[in-house]
Amino acid sequence: MMMLQAVNKPEEQPVVWGGFPSWSLFSWLYLLSAISALRGALLFKFGVAGWQMWMLGAVILPACAALLRQWAHYDLTKDRMTVRNGYTGREIESIQLSDMGSVTVQQGVIADFFGIGTVLVQSRNSERVLVLRGVRDPEKVKLRIEAVAWRHRMAANYSSEHACRKE
Repeated sequence: MMMLQAVNKPEEQPVVWGGFPSWSLFSWLYLLSAISALRGALLFKFGVAGWQMWMLGAVILPACAALLRQWAHYDLTKDRMTVRNGYTGREIESIQLSDMGSVTVQQGVIADFFGIGTVLVQSRNSERVLVLRGVRDPEKVKLRIEAVAWRHRMAANYSSEHACRKE
């Protein structure tokens, strides 16, 4: 008789903040979809063949946006910032908060209009940069990352001071 045993996975840290890229990141796909739909409607109205393909394109482009949006998922725990594949859950890249250097926001005119931006989390000890593209309210996300990193550093300093006093 075959018995199944539970395998203990290492415990995951609770997520402090998490999210996908904003729908606004794909506004260019929505614009192309609208142009395709308009062209298909005009071709249909004037009886020109090929309108079906334009309408099909108008449907496929927003579907592509939905698929692309789920591609990356951002997780902030009390120990690390991680970019994961939204479909498989596989870690793409991460930075330990103890190794985190600066956090900056890049935002162009159009991104500012849509309220999105790119948050860059720079590693202190190497040239690695964790890129969070299309984040809604990037300044708030930056402040949240910095606050969690500050708490992480304070907790590490407290525990190291406490360990020194016991010795």
